[in-house]
Amino acid sequence: MVFRLPKGFRFAGVHCGVKSDPNNRDLTLVVSDTPAVAAGVYTRNLVFAAPVAVDRARTPCDEIRAVVVNSGNANACTGKRGQADALRMAELAAAVCSAPAEAGLVMSTGIIGEFMPMEKIEKGIASAAEQLGDDADAFDAAARGMLTTDTVTKVSSRELTIGGNEVCIAGMAKGAAMIGPNMATMLGLILTDAAISKENAQAVLASAIADSFNCISVEGHTSTNDTVLLLANGSAETALLAGDDLTAFSAAVAEVCQELAKAIPADGEGATHLITIEVTGAAGRDEAFKIAKTVANSPLVKTAVTGADPNWGRIVSAAGYAGVPFDPTKVNLQVNGIPLYEAGSPLEFDEEAASKSIADNRDTLVELQFGEGNGFARFWTTDLTAEYVRLNADYHT
Repeated sequence: MVFRLPKGFRFAGVHCGVKSDPNNRDLTLVVSDTPAVAAGVYTRNLVFAAPVAVDRARTPCDEIRAVVVNSGNANACTGKRGQADALRMAELAAAVCSAPAEAGLVMSTGIIGEFMPMEKIEKGIASAAEQLGDDADAFDAAARGMLTTDTVTKVSSRELTIGGNEVCIAGMAKGAAMIGPNMATMLGLILTDAAISKENAQAVLASAIADSFNCISVEGHTSTNDTVLLLANGSAETALLAGDDLTAFSAAVAEVCQELAKAIPADGEGATHLITIEVTGAAGRDEAFKIAKTVANSPLVKTAVTGADPNWGRIVSAAGYAGVPFDPTKVNLQVNGIPLYEAGSPLEFDEEAASKSIADNRDTLVELQFGEGNGFARFWTTDLTAEYVRLNADYHT
């Protein structure tokens, strides 16, 4: 994917030896030429990694110069040594810009419970500093440096005009499993050359994540390292965002986050289908979200999609144990546009055609309607395959 990048940022992605394969990049460095506003949203797991602790303490703020990301080692459950290593990584990243230690942020992903190979990391940051660039190739290298079991990079961008100036938003993310709000084993980095206050940046990011990274699941496992950062360095030379401009910017960030988030279950480990669950007519958004999430995390629903089985009973029953009151006689269900269930009763339908619609398409759309309420939610998940089990049975913890 080729798109314009925000001004004032430089990128690099290198192999430093955290991963054994020399062809796999495992360290990413992103620097801002000027101090940037930074906001962050993090895992809600009570067991959280050292990089989460560092970044959570530093955001929101308006003095960040660099972000370093490593893949292959999560630096989670590593105690005081892990905390010291995370702080050292952030310090080394900031030093690339001759900035103070607190101007650096750090993200890690990979195996839990192993200490960071800091000698390799330090050499990797130095190597990345020498390769920093502001072009599409450098951005792509950075996006690759944060991948673990991902099979593709996950990037997105948007452009908009604010006050006569072009503003760019670009993002990169990683994630393929251990995916389940809030958030999942996923990392995201959103960059923009717009000017925004740290308070508004935090609010914009939190709002965007509510309908994107917190609406995805592979197996429902909330990880220790989940982090999404937003950096805004003001290099587009706009005034501080406010009013309609802030609203337009917020919408664009939401689009970038949603595109990145959707790409994660689409690349789910062993997945053969991306499942989109849309719930309408619920009493409110929270109720719709609970139902959608419950259906998404049902192993029986997921395996039915793997087998191209239009098993409406599994879907409807999963909705019924979501803990949300509704009138079962007002429930309607469609799969890939084919009505299967209406007003609480099954419909006659062409089972072969319905099965074929699942088997022949990677995308499966499940639509549930619960009456006349205004509650709506959209949630993305994957099917559950034998390959997923194999991959995670073999993964070293």
